[in-house]
Amino acid sequence: MIITADIGNSNIVIGILNDKKELVFMARTVTAKNENDEYFYKTIKNILEENEAPVNEVKGAILSSVVPEITDKVKKALDDITDTETVIANQDLKTGIKVMTENRKQLGNDLLVDAVAAVNQHDGDIIIFDMGTATTCSVVNKSREYLGTIIIPGVAISYQALSDKASQLPKIEFKAPKNLIGRNTVECMQSGLVYSNAAMVDGIIDRVEEVLGSNATVIATGGIAGLIVPYCKKKIIYDPDLLLKGLYDLYVMNK
Repeated sequence: MIITADIGNSNIVIGILNDKKELVFMARTVTAKNENDEYFYKTIKNILEENEAPVNEVKGAILSSVVPEITDKVKKALDDITDTETVIANQDLKTGIKVMTENRKQLGNDLLVDAVAAVNQHDGDIIIFDMGTATTCSVVNKSREYLGTIIIPGVAISYQALSDKASQLPKIEFKAPKNLIGRNTVECMQSGLVYSNAAMVDGIIDRVEEVLGSNATVIATGGIAGLIVPYCKKKIIYDPDLLLKGLYDLYVMNK
């Protein structure tokens, strides 16, 4: 088994995958950017122990991070917990993907890992939406070339800005509305957040496929994608574990 960690701007997701690349354990904790080594060791160890995760069967560890200030702290914690040398996902590893961006070092490791998982599961051109703090759209062609990315303010960022900047708009529960055309303030805001993002995803797919000159396999992942995808009109594969699968693939390819 392999333990994987995805360090995002809002959360750290810990997963354990077996030899069949099946996710047998997953948990998350808040990304505490100002904490020390001991905090991450205790937090991750407690999460694993409290959930009776099969740590004794883990043979290796790999992590992806978009928060450089805590990458080494989480790596050290995983090293100590698993008694292995944790691999850090980056472009120095074998990925099976050629990055075609102008400055390949600017490509986020999480986007690269998503792409690795996608091309190992699907053929042809691929569009990947990762909906977290930011919404990103990655495009990989049938030759396994990573062509580039579209970065959009995330759903949660848009919601926060709406509530903070408009005095008469309340904080709301983030869920799908009962009606497209809202009949009260809460419904209006929920409809705007869900349907506007669903329409945005549909529209971007159309435009990217025009550029590619072909239909693409579309995959969505990330914490918020599960709420948005059901309201999209395009065919989209929802894979909440895409990044963890990509980390597993990278570990196997490089170990």
